[in-house]
Amino acid sequence: MRVALRSRRGDRFTAAPKKSGFQFRYQTNVDIFSTTLRLWFRGTGLVRRFGVVDGANHESPFWPAVGRRSDRMRQHFNPLHHEMRSTTASTANLFICLAWIASLAAASGQTAPYPGRRTEPLEKPGMPPAPLGTYRLESSPRVVSPYGGFISYQVNVDANGMNIVGDAANEPSISVDPTDGNKITIGWRQFNTYTSNFRQAGYGYSTDAGITWHFPGVLQNNVFRSDPVLDYDETGNFYYLSLLVNTFCGDIWRSTNGGQSWTERSPDGAAHSGDKEWFTLDKTPTSMGHGFQYQFWTGFFACDSGEFSRSTDGGANWQSPISIPNGPVWGTLDVASNGNLFIGGGDEGSSFWCIRSSNAQNPNVTPTFDQVTTVNMGGSTVFGGTVNPGGLAGQMFVAVDRSGGPTNNNIYMISSVSPFGGNGTDVMFVRSTDGGLTFSAPHRINDDPVNPNKWHWFGTLAVAPNGRIDSVWLDTRNAANNTDSQLFYSWSTDGGVTWAPNVAVSNSFNPFEGYPNQNKIGDYITIVSDNTGGDVAYSATFNFNPTRGQHEQDVYYVRVSPSGGATPTPTPTASSTPTATATATSTATATATPAVTPTATSTITPSATPTATPTATPTPTPRIGPTPRPRPTSAPRP
Repeated sequence: MRVALRSRRGDRFTAAPKKSGFQFRYQTNVDIFSTTLRLWFRGTGLVRRFGVVDGANHESPFWPAVGRRSDRMRQHFNPLHHEMRSTTASTANLFICLAWIASLAAASGQTAPYPGRRTEPLEKPGMPPAPLGTYRLESSPRVVSPYGGFISYQVNVDANGMNIVGDAANEPSISVDPTDGNKITIGWRQFNTYTSNFRQAGYGYSTDAGITWHFPGVLQNNVFRSDPVLDYDETGNFYYLSLLVNTFCGDIWRSTNGGQSWTERSPDGAAHSGDKEWFTLDKTPTSMGHGFQYQFWTGFFACDSGEFSRSTDGGANWQSPISIPNGPVWGTLDVASNGNLFIGGGDEGSSFWCIRSSNAQNPNVTPTFDQVTTVNMGGSTVFGGTVNPGGLAGQMFVAVDRSGGPTNNNIYMISSVSPFGGNGTDVMFVRSTDGGLTFSAPHRINDDPVNPNKWHWFGTLAVAPNGRIDSVWLDTRNAANNTDSQLFYSWSTDGGVTWAPNVAVSNSFNPFEGYPNQNKIGDYITIVSDNTGGDVAYSATFNFNPTRGQHEQDVYYVRVSPSGGATPTPTPTASSTPTATATATSTATATATPAVTPTATSTITPSATPTATPTATPTPTPRIGPTPRPRPTSAPRP
């Protein structure tokens, strides 16, 4: 009898036209393991504990996807603690099944799961694209949301600069041209309708420093993609790493015109990759590995094998994957000015590492990892937390200072983690001044009164060319319900020793609304910094959809800086009543015109900005004048 595999939320895994070798073995093993467990533990407490029951409603036999590793370990079953009602045949089947699972790595080169880690990927195949005419699109004024001197601009708009009613967009990744700060691009998970979990690789671009946005469409029409990660080189080329969810294989796309169009560098899925992948570029012209691209991912949910790969030709070709010590997951990577590569990640619990490769920059050798440092982040990674039930509350971000100044090659790591004994998360920061050999004690960046049940989530950071560190995150400190969230900002000008008072830079929003047939608003937000401030891409639910009776998930851009967020006055407010448009194709986008005439926008009335808790405040950097924001051309980083 075949068992249908479901996630904890009950979403059925659907068969994909193409599966990686891992996926085929994974599904086969699940079928055998599920049936064997059902026979072995029929009538025992384990049946109720794991949800393995007879009939059509079979649940996953694997560990439930709960928030912390310790919880998962407590839910891991021990057969010796339960009555075993089995036959000789079913017991034999169990051992055969376990042998199948144990042979997974040997049979395919696939990285085996580490004890206590998730046995389901964060990204999963889902629903197919909607047929033509299945749903209609409406439009309403895009949202421009001012708050305390900062203004958030909606990014995912139609060809007329209007909001697309009924779609969803989240998990944005941003890139900014270092030679012209007016050119910005953002990639995100684009859901053409909130009624489906089918998603594509959406992208938008701005040529006026984030005031006006154009949304030409997606990388490939009707192709199930996720986990967008964008980066840039020092000449202003943009790169987009996209995951093909049906195979867990990724590919790299490049734009040479500020994100207006994209060309696939590697064939579909040829960049190897895997679930929750991330990549970076070596941007230092004097480095041996200048222009190299480095990528890592969750090894147990990989395209083919390993956890790390490298491209020495701008993403066109990728080396055979290799493994990383300790198998870090849910993190990022960055390159120092001397070409050393640093990977930051964890074990889904309270263990975190900074892992160095000093020879990845050498094209003549297979990279090795010569330094593994355990890092204390002061808490644990949270999956399935209250504010983001179907996703992460934060992942690990690592950034290296390439300023050429006193803090040059400092390594910084940040993550939203749950303090030990708490039910919320804090934004915790550590620094290394000796090349990742040692790290400081964890520093709590959010400066509100200590409350382990408050959520400071999706913490991320970036380092400016002058060495200033910018950090942003979502924050529930001002919410009586402890879930409504605002975007907060802080910065440091002394290498992370002290941090400026926290500043709220957005209106509050309800993160539970606008779910596109899954219970999350993505897994991360991102920021890119220059000498005067930072450019942020985040998701929020400011738009109200009267048809659905709740707000929608959309992607927003906001400029933050130590001197405040002065930006041009938004266009006049207009009614937010949706107006019907033509029937949509299965891709909810239209080709953007070269220049969009400003249209009416929906403006959110800001609420009062809370008074920040006084702390040591670094001297702010002067802010450049209003837009188009002419940022100076940066010299190549040393």
